[in-house]
Amino acid sequence: MSKSKAIDCPEIDRAPPQVGEIHDAEKYMHHDAVFGDMGEGGPNYRNVRIEHNIVTTTSDLFKLGWIGTAVLMTKTQIGLGVLGIPSVLNTVGLIPGIILLLVVGGITTWSDYIVGDFKIRHRHVYSIDDVGEMLFGPIGREFFGVALSLSFTFIAGSAMLSISIAFNALSNHAICTAIFVAIAAVITFVFASIRTLGKISALAWVGAASIIISVFTVTIAVGVQDRPAAAPQQGPWKSDYKLFSSPTYAEAQTAVSTLIFAYAGTPAFFPIVSEMRDPRQYTKALVACQTLVTVTYITIGLIVYYYCGTYVASPALGSAGAIIKKVAYGVALPGLFVTALLWTHLPAKYIFVRILRGSPHLTANTITHWITWIGSTFTITLVAYIIASSVPVFEDLVSLVGASFQTLLSTQTMGMMWLYDNWPVSKRVRDSRWYIGVAWSVFVIVAGTYLMVGGTYSSILAIIKSYHESGWTAAWSCADNSNSS
Repeated sequence: MSKSKAIDCPEIDRAPPQVGEIHDAEKYMHHDAVFGDMGEGGPNYRNVRIEHNIVTTTSDLFKLGWIGTAVLMTKTQIGLGVLGIPSVLNTVGLIPGIILLLVVGGITTWSDYIVGDFKIRHRHVYSIDDVGEMLFGPIGREFFGVALSLSFTFIAGSAMLSISIAFNALSNHAICTAIFVAIAAVITFVFASIRTLGKISALAWVGAASIIISVFTVTIAVGVQDRPAAAPQQGPWKSDYKLFSSPTYAEAQTAVSTLIFAYAGTPAFFPIVSEMRDPRQYTKALVACQTLVTVTYITIGLIVYYYCGTYVASPALGSAGAIIKKVAYGVALPGLFVTALLWTHLPAKYIFVRILRGSPHLTANTITHWITWIGSTFTITLVAYIIASSVPVFEDLVSLVGASFQTLLSTQTMGMMWLYDNWPVSKRVRDSRWYIGVAWSVFVIVAGTYLMVGGTYSSILAIIKSYHESGWTAAWSCADNSNSS
């Protein structure tokens, strides 16, 4: 723990009055528009103190400044999604795949920006269910709350499934896969119960680094090897990558859903900015995050698909052979666990805040506080475990989450949020910029709705196909799920 030091929090004095916000430096540590009164003994979610009228922080490691926030945001993005990008290029072709990636990345970056802007305008907003209530009343609050919880929990389940794949790859399928999923769930539960994102951000550094190193290890390996592991090992071989492909409607929709999943962090940015020390640095963190994420996705997708062609694996870590697969999964394992614990922590925190918001138990170390918190993390972990065991095909689960939930939570809702804040302006200020904003927001809403319906339909068909191929025995199976990866 480093010595306490002063930090600059200009939003105390410069930010315009917002719903529920306190503009008093003396009260800044003790009260938050979301978390309420901050007691000395309980968790300090924003990790700020007041000393001699100066806002201070007690640790350089356990805080959410803009760098820590950028790392945490990057970890919500670079996780499971990057492992499916080469397979997307295989489905739609190299050139359409890169174009689609840039389009999805551009739309979600705009959506991410709207999250921060909306939070500054409405400081009482903690999660997307608060937005739902502002847009559609109590029904909207419940609908978005359920969608958020299911989305995050499905991602946690996907992470547990990927951890079981890693365990199988590393151990040569030493025990039943169902047991590996259970082990992943237990470890996830323990670390997801850390109470503040500031402390989890320290783990996010390790998680993001391990995933990036792992996928670049595979990327380099496929570039220097004679051929990918799944290709014919005898005779001459040349990569059969395609600049353009001819996927079916369902395959194309599934590919787009996988890309949406790769940028699935948008709804998680609400609680992240809520625990930032200085929310006005959110945009700086966002630019750093999205730049790193997009460059990484393009680099890995291009190189792996160029050298592997149709023999690319999904997840991509299995594309370079058995030895590299073990190395890659060994390096990636900490990152996969951080993905699982982060996406378990976020929906658990949502439930926890929803139950105790407005109560002194939210920020005090009471029995009610701990029972509610541990109960929330345990419930999310249990549901995620059931999901991981029930839909045991990584690619199908990733596309289902991307289609069913992430389009709604990462695109349409942000279009509605822009309209909510900007539609009521006077006719005298409706300039060309305003009309462009309206047109863009409507486009995002319509396009997102189309992708949500079509992608969900295609993903469900893919899952049914996988079950048919397994003879409907895939759930809670002991079979080695790393063979195709």
